[in-house]
Amino acid sequence: MSTSFEKYNDVLLDAFKNNSRSHEIITKKKEILNELFDYHDVNIEHILFVGFNPGILDTGRYQVSVTQVSKEVQDFLTSAGVNFKLIDLNDGNHNFDVIIATDEYFTFAETDQDQKKLVEALCSSCRRFIVTTLKDYKNQDFKEREFSYPIVVKDDSSKRIYLEHYEFDPSDRNLSFGTNYIIADDGLTLIGPFARRNMFFKQLAKFSLDCGASNFLVHKNLMHKSIIKKNYEHIITIKF
Repeated sequence: MSTSFEKYNDVLLDAFKNNSRSHEIITKKKEILNELFDYHDVNIEHILFVGFNPGILDTGRYQVSVTQVSKEVQDFLTSAGVNFKLIDLNDGNHNFDVIIATDEYFTFAETDQDQKKLVEALCSSCRRFIVTTLKDYKNQDFKEREFSYPIVVKDDSSKRIYLEHYEFDPSDRNLSFGTNYIIADDGLTLIGPFARRNMFFKQLAKFSLDCGASNFLVHKNLMHKSIIKKNYEHIITIKF
């Protein structure tokens, strides 16, 4: 059964495939990963990508695994020449040097307990460090609570507009249901809604340290920009 994060990543792939600047995106994502790898200065052989990250298209010198990606994403990676192994984190014990789970992976949950389980699953499978991203929900601009900042993606012949709408639960101010809208020349596509739960830096730090992490760092000079919105997310590494 596919997860909401897997379905969300189909939207990311759609935006990437229809972007005339896709090569620039690959370069930028790879530069960020290289900076994180250099910062931690550990031996890296095996990387797990949770979902679709364009940086995976330039990781030829590593052993690469992927999880929570659809058949469409798998076919795209294969056609792009990426040598990868598809894995299920719930199936057996896994050990990866680095796990990359960007695009606010830990917010794809309905309860705090669900989020804790997501953190535990990645921490138990990681030897060196996890890379993830979050918005600063504690200091979030009120205007960002209901909508993402939309983005226009163009290729040589057409354009698409990507927008996220968050409908908050009236009884739980940290829970919303996010729907993605893709507005193309030939119509409108809706994906979702997905349960999304705000996650705070201190909350993720506690969950991580409880799982045996030795360090939790919000990088000051590095930011993650999604392919489908103009909002920036803070890059976080969880070290073991």
